Amino acid sequence: MNYIELLKSRNMLSQVAHPEEMVEHLSSGKRSAYAGFDPTAESLHVGNLMPIMALRRWQQSGHKAVVLMGGATAMIGDPSGKTEMRQMLTVELIDSRIEKLKKQFGRFLDLSSDNFAMTNNGDWFRDMKYLPLLREIGADFTVNRMLAAECFKQRYEKGLSFLEFNYMILQSYDFLHLNRSLGVTVQVGGDDQWSNMIGGMDLIRRKERKQAFICTVPLLVNSAGKKMGKTEEGAVWLDPDMTKPYDLFQYFRNVEDDMVETCLFYFTDLPVDEVRRLGGMKDAAINESKTILAYEVTKLIHGENDAVKARDQAKSLFSGAGGGDAPVVEISRATFGSAMPILDVLVVTKICESKSEARRLVEQGGLTIDDVKITDFKYMLDAGKFADGSGALIRKGKKHYFKLVLR
Repeated sequence: MNYIELLKSRNMLSQVAHPEEMVEHLSSGKRSAYAGFDPTAESLHVGNLMPIMALRRWQQSGHKAVVLMGGATAMIGDPSGKTEMRQMLTVELIDSRIEKLKKQFGRFLDLSSDNFAMTNNGDWFRDMKYLPLLREIGADFTVNRMLAAECFKQRYEKGLSFLEFNYMILQSYDFLHLNRSLGVTVQVGGDDQWSNMIGGMDLIRRKERKQAFICTVPLLVNSAGKKMGKTEEGAVWLDPDMTKPYDLFQYFRNVEDDMVETCLFYFTDLPVDEVRRLGGMKDAAINESKTILAYEVTKLIHGENDAVKARDQAKSLFSGAGGGDAPVVEISRATFGSAMPILDVLVVTKICESKSEARRLVEQGGLTIDDVKITDFKYMLDAGKFADGSGALIRKGKKHYFKLVLR
């Protein structure tokens, strides 16, 4: 099955330029495609999974995947979908983040030398002189066309800095550089990148007189069109230290019923017929489909061992087994003392990110300790609770359980 048909079969194809020409191009030999990732955080997140999976499907079609790290473009910030300019990042922070992110791609892609390459646009942009760049490609971009691009429209009304206005030019040049240096002929990305991607494809076709193609995958949104990948705690990260495997499992276990089939298509390698069967379940039966989805996604991101543990933890907690397998959080006895304010407990254990979040949780009735709801944000948790050494079972909201122990 060619790449375009594979994406279509899993409902992952959004837009493609020159589709018939691209299919012919892919059928005539092994090709290289790239997707770009700016290191705007310490970890990739669930929203990044769509372009990552686009590269995974590319490799599954027999082609070479190239990951481009945005060591230079992260210094500017992509205005696409943003209502204000990104925070300016230092070179040192960008480079340290890139080193962390590199390790995460091995969970999704075959990193063998024949099928994978990783590069960094900081390698060619950071020492590049501005005037030579303008003279080489500046005449190929018209301001009228750039202002008409979707990635600029929203920001144009509220104020678009000249810094960000350069982002499309840099991303376009990335494609040209990768075409010249690595023979890359295809760029894949999220649907919000379409305008930027057109610039690179057209640049290659004009400058090099060669074939170049782009295709996009949908953004990760629910049936109401709202972006997925966030919880009350914030983004759902792919780093296990930032979002625990159990919490990732629970995130996908609790997706809306009408998103089960979509997520199974996007984030698993289950056969199409099996995905349709699981997605077609109704009423109580759909919960088993959700468990399979959560297990498969957790296995993809963190490996089978963590996926099994997360599934077993969930099964134990929701079968009334007492929470013995809930994720353990610890506080030293010296720190805890004879008693500790509940807000401090929640922040020290990182069950909540801040006291304000912890207070809202308590005031909204979302906190229980050993099945007793805590409604007073001034509540003091007594050390006597831990006298038998068994710990306390804390439930945050409806689905998140933690076992608190003193060491």
